[in-house]
Amino acid sequence: MPDFVARLQDNLASLGHFLPEFVLIGLLLALMIVDMFLKREQTPWLGLLTLAGGLLCLLVLLLQSDDPGRGLFNNMMAVDRFATFFKLIFLGSMIMTVLLSYSSLELAGRSVGEYFILVTATTLGMFWMASATNLLTIFIAIETVSLSSFALATYLKSVKRSSEAGLKYAIYGAFSSGLMLYGLSLIYGLTGSLNIYDISHLLATNSPNPLTLFVAFLLILAGFGYKIASVPFHFWAPDVYEGAPTPITAFLSVGPKAAGFALLIRFVTVGLSTSGGEGWSAIAGLNWQQLLAVISAATMTLGNLVAIVQNNIKRLLAYSSIAHAGYALMGVVLLTQNGINATMFYLVAYYLMNLGAFLVVIIVQELIGSERLQDYRGLGYRAPVVAVCMTVFLFSLTGLPVTIGFVGKFYLLAAVLQGDSQFFWLAVVAIINTVISLYYYARIFKAMYLETPAAPVTERLAVSWPAMALLAILAVPTLVLGIAFGPLYDLTKASVKFFAGI
Repeated sequence: MPDFVARLQDNLASLGHFLPEFVLIGLLLALMIVDMFLKREQTPWLGLLTLAGGLLCLLVLLLQSDDPGRGLFNNMMAVDRFATFFKLIFLGSMIMTVLLSYSSLELAGRSVGEYFILVTATTLGMFWMASATNLLTIFIAIETVSLSSFALATYLKSVKRSSEAGLKYAIYGAFSSGLMLYGLSLIYGLTGSLNIYDISHLLATNSPNPLTLFVAFLLILAGFGYKIASVPFHFWAPDVYEGAPTPITAFLSVGPKAAGFALLIRFVTVGLSTSGGEGWSAIAGLNWQQLLAVISAATMTLGNLVAIVQNNIKRLLAYSSIAHAGYALMGVVLLTQNGINATMFYLVAYYLMNLGAFLVVIIVQELIGSERLQDYRGLGYRAPVVAVCMTVFLFSLTGLPVTIGFVGKFYLLAAVLQGDSQFFWLAVVAIINTVISLYYYARIFKAMYLETPAAPVTERLAVSWPAMALLAILAVPTLVLGIAFGPLYDLTKASVKFFAGI
């Protein structure tokens, strides 16, 4: 009975630290209720309600950002600076996706009530992924994001490729979830606990069967790898990115990917390592760092090589997105403060440059109705501002100075070279891949500025001012943070703080 009372008191005390999630849940309910009373042509107004809810959640999150880390609901979740940092990225993704949706021709004339409900539900699931510290909450959080993402990917129900994307996404998702669930059950069988703090302690003090432990990690990695689209769990990404509405493609390429990294980082540092000094040490008997290093190299190499032959911009950016997951994984492999810090910095850079590139795709799609690379010919003359912004985003994605992408890659490579010498080869692979990526990003630049369209074009394309404003919101920080990156670096450094358990 005293134990029950203590648990109840902890649950009640946790409610006050769960306010950002309560705001999102309240927003979900409000959207569902208002949607029932709106006509089909009025549903775009729900986007404004989603924006207002997102901004309110952002305010509440910022007010709680200085709170000390603590466990919630009997350590089923944790609230700390690490989780807060990623929740800011998720909210940024959600808000930008809603704004991008207003410029999307694919969604014009459709009832979009459920669309905004699903975007909010996915964001709520990502919040849980950043905070989950129990095998049960980890699985529930991943499934919440997955199920709502499946529906978003197939939102254009009358478009064949969208239905195909949703089906493939669901099949791959179900397969990886099954593998991950079996891996989680093996971990539970080895330790008798669902709590990652207890799991870390039990694995460090006991001597579990190394083969069983390795197989369990491999199976769990299927779930995490699916979310970040790393090799060999990346197959869904190109088809889903091509078939989904473009704002959702941008959302899936940033939000759930960052959530996957948040969950992976917390799981391997808190659950499968012991802390000490400036970093962590992998638990004896489980050499997951080598495995993750190989996956990182394979992911960036495959993504870049396959992107070379793509002629559809969305598919090209999909493979580019896979390659960037490989770059970001380098920081996780190292198990050092610098490595985690570099990965978090790179994810912010990726958020800005990737969303910016997809915004250009949406604008061009609206102007000329095409996603083909050959139709970008002459864009530098027809829409000069759009072409200049695309150039900035491409430079940043490549990692050229003076952009935030360059700083992000610099920190990642510096962390590798400052870390364990056994991973120096990873830096060499990353540099080679950066050179490869320059080739296919240059193809877009060449089409925009050095090639002429098949038919002579004399008039310039008219770009709306909201689209120009959104471009500025993403392009300016991509350049400014490439020079004045200190404050962002300090923020990421201060955010590498995990709640350490009871």
